[in-house]
Amino acid sequence: MIRHLSIILLLAFSSGLNAQKQDTLKPRILKQCHLSSDFSEEVNIPFDTVFSLFNRYRIADRYSSVNATLGNYGLPFYQISFFDRITDPDKFLYSSYYPFMHVPDNAVFMNTQVPFTELVWTFAGPRETSEQTFRVSHSQNVNRFLNFGLIYDIIYSLGQYNYQRAEDKIFTLYSSYTGVKYKLYIATGLNNMISYENGGITDKSELDQPETREVPVNLGGLNKANSMLRNRNLLLVQRYTISSNPVSKTDSIPQKRSGFLGLSGTFSHILMLEGNRRTYSDADPSTGFYDTVFITQIITFDSLYSRSIKNTVRFDFSTDETRKFRLGGGIGIRNEIFRYSHIIPTHFTLHANTSVWHRSNNVLVGRLYNNIGDKFRWIATGELFLTGDRAGDFNLNGEISKSFDWKKGRASWLLTGAMTNRQPSFWYEQWGGNNFKWNNNFNKEFRIDLGSAFSYPARKAEIKFNYAIIDNYTDFDTTALPSQHSGGLSVATLTVRKELRAWKFHLATDVIIQKSSNADVLDLPLVTVRSAGYFEHLFRFKQTGGRMNTQLGVDVTYHTLYHPYSYMPATGRFFRQDQVSTGNYPFLNVFLNFKVKRTRVFIMFDHVNYGIMGNRIGNNYDMIPNYPMNIRMFRYGLAWTFYD
Repeated sequence: MIRHLSIILLLAFSSGLNAQKQDTLKPRILKQCHLSSDFSEEVNIPFDTVFSLFNRYRIADRYSSVNATLGNYGLPFYQISFFDRITDPDKFLYSSYYPFMHVPDNAVFMNTQVPFTELVWTFAGPRETSEQTFRVSHSQNVNRFLNFGLIYDIIYSLGQYNYQRAEDKIFTLYSSYTGVKYKLYIATGLNNMISYENGGITDKSELDQPETREVPVNLGGLNKANSMLRNRNLLLVQRYTISSNPVSKTDSIPQKRSGFLGLSGTFSHILMLEGNRRTYSDADPSTGFYDTVFITQIITFDSLYSRSIKNTVRFDFSTDETRKFRLGGGIGIRNEIFRYSHIIPTHFTLHANTSVWHRSNNVLVGRLYNNIGDKFRWIATGELFLTGDRAGDFNLNGEISKSFDWKKGRASWLLTGAMTNRQPSFWYEQWGGNNFKWNNNFNKEFRIDLGSAFSYPARKAEIKFNYAIIDNYTDFDTTALPSQHSGGLSVATLTVRKELRAWKFHLATDVIIQKSSNADVLDLPLVTVRSAGYFEHLFRFKQTGGRMNTQLGVDVTYHTLYHPYSYMPATGRFFRQDQVSTGNYPFLNVFLNFKVKRTRVFIMFDHVNYGIMGNRIGNNYDMIPNYPMNIRMFRYGLAWTFYD
């Protein structure tokens, strides 16, 4: 399929070059936004069409700069940075895939004066172990208020080791209507993730095999083990604003609303539907990889299902946004209905019963904010679970931001705080399968977060500090079973991002320093670095008037030694282990990026230092125990953007 798509891309590229010849200096309206965490307002985001470091093409790396993977892109992974990890109980089944997926809380909407299309394709490795990714996104306005768009992502990665293929197909269709008084946002997501499970290699000493496909794995040809995750979701947001004197969008000069402080009110209805199904199959459970078999040793087919319906009705008010002092807030009620099901193991029978649980909650939601000019703002949001399965849970968040206009541009300072008390996910308490089952009753997890961030975009500098105190921290212990730490746990993280430039030489670096108060419960690498050093030059062709921007450099990823999580295929969960340390090994990539008009291309040798830095068996080039990273690979990728 991907090769056929590449032919289409080449045809589109040839026509796109003709379209690009029509470029003029006339500005085009291209706006992109997502909705805030409570879906009450739009948050503008820039278009991701930048040229710099285009070789960092992976969607997962945009969510968090360094991730611990199973060695093949598209398989489950977790974030090295603790404060980037997915902790929402409702995202339990897909937390290891979340950055790939299109779900309600990361839906993106656009408003374009002209049709916008972007095509991105990458390829790596020889055919038998290749990795391919493809993305097409298109957005187009019917008129100045109504927009339709779609995004389709494919990750098809065979993997260098046996039975680690990833097939991820992710699609979203979205639309928005942004009238003066009425606004509508709707998005639907279809996410299909297939991961072939090999259980890791059997022994590191086997890595001296001449071909990676000859390295034995724990779940091999007899097992044919794989996991499948299917997610279907729908987001529908409707807002109607009542204002005494609304300002038309055609007004060139903002006018203050009449009445008391230009007060306006907005009624909103927010509907979210989501269904998740996770299956795990193993054609031969008796091979010895699992210690226990609860149902049958003939074949494993585990299935878990969850469905949620969330309805929110709220009212928000705000004073006139053209005034220097602006006050706003809102209050609402959310009803949640959940359905969970999984099999109930009964020893050594070909059939197992399926049990169903129903849960519901009623939640009070609210927020309050104040803007003073365009340089100071504070906002507080909260949720209180009044009744239902999670009665007593609450979530309070606060944020204060201040901007400064300096000589080189605007800088911003942000203070954040949060207090959360919540019941762990249903799946921590109930699970049924051929190899794992549990029935727990955990306490609520209580957490306090404090943070501060300073950003100076003109100097390409950012520094962030995060600190958390957690009681009843819940994860999976060394036996791959759910556990809860009854004592306190604290985590501190300092993140620094800076780009240095001397003439045409650039050094763009992300440094993460983090520390846990109890490494037996939560171990983290003390230092994590991702840095790119490159030479940038703009070629000018006088005869044709063309220009080509280029970057040639080295990208390095490194973290210090720590005990990473191991991975359990049957549950799809990462769990603690204290036997193997990974890290203290740099992954080096050599890349060449270039851009001609709206066409971006990268060429890269991935893990170029493989086999060079000492004996390759002794090198710690796995990020998850028994899941070595890919050896040296040649990658290339292309992106075309059209908005004519």
